[in-house]
Parts: sequence; C-alpha cells; structure tokens
Amino acid sequence: MTLESTSRRRMFELGAGAALSIAAGGTLSIVAGRAHASVTPSSAAPDFTLRRLEGANLRLAEQRGQVVMVNFWATWCGPCRQEMPQLNKIYEKYRASGFQLLGVNVDDDTRNAAEVATKLGVKFPVLLDTDKRVSKLYDLSTMPSTVIIDRDGKVRYVHKGYLTGYEDTYDKQVRELLK
Repeated sequence: MTLESTSRRRMFELGAGAALSIAAGGTLSIVAGRAHASVTPSSAAPDFTLRRLEGANLRLAEQRGQVVMVNFWATWCGPCRQEMPQLNKIYEKYRASGFQLLGVNVDDDTRNAAEVATKLGVKFPVLLDTDKRVSKLYDLSTMPSTVIIDRDGKVRYVHKGYLTGYEDTYDKQVRELLK
C-alpha cells in the first residue's frame, strides 16, 4: 500500500467512525489520530472487561438488566477518597434491587488501589485499569468521573468531579432508573 492510499484509508476510517458515533447519539473526539466516541447521555455504554481486585474478570455487558454506576477513581485523588464512603452507602442501599456499582481504579500500581480500597472499606467491586484502556474508551479528563447506565446498557448520566452533596443526585438518579 502506498503512503497516499494508506492516508486515504485512514481518513475514510476516521470519517466512518465519526458517522457511526454521531448516528449513535454520541460526540466525537480525536485522540492521538484515532476517533473516540465520547460517552454522553443516551449513547450506548462502551463495553469492557477488566480484572477485579480479587482476581476474576468482570465484563460490563454481563451486567445488562441492572442499573450500573461506573465510578473512575485513583488513590492520589482527594475527592475520590472523599466520595468512596458515600458510594458504599448507595451500593448497600440498592444492590439487592438490581443495582451494581463498579469502581474502576486507574492507578499503575494495583497495591495502592488495594490498600486504599481496604482502608476505606469499599464494598463494591474494584476493577483495575492499569493500562488506562477503559479510561480512554470513556474519554475521561476528570477524576473522579461517574457514569450511570440504565438496564438496557444506555448511558443516562455522566458526572465529572465530586463535591459534597453529589451523592444525593446519584441516589435520586439510581432510584429513578430502578423504578
């Protein structure tokens, strides 16, 4: 393949990716020359499989039928640590009602994630995204970031950052989706 035909092919792939993303109701960003669909309300939640802190893999698509909150966090993030006890309360309150909370840790060192999760008494599954593949898939720019997905696998809410009181909004949104 010539350089010119390779460039034309790449432009076609980016254009096709943009069309698919926009047709699905998402927006598009270009990161390092690659098209990435931004996660926005009403877009399909991008599927992923990550290893749990306990060792077994967990796939998002296998959670279909439940309301799922995906919370991206890091041990170095102060607001993340502040938010964790509040997330525990929401998880405990709704987990028997068809709710799953997945904490996606983005630290390079899994020992740090394990130490902080234990120290904070995290009850929900902690998933490890050491290569940042899922964080890039979800086009994250803020820690923590929280995505709430309905029973059909559609993103319903996206929250960037955390301030005291956000948990009240999470609670209301989860309760609404569980009805």
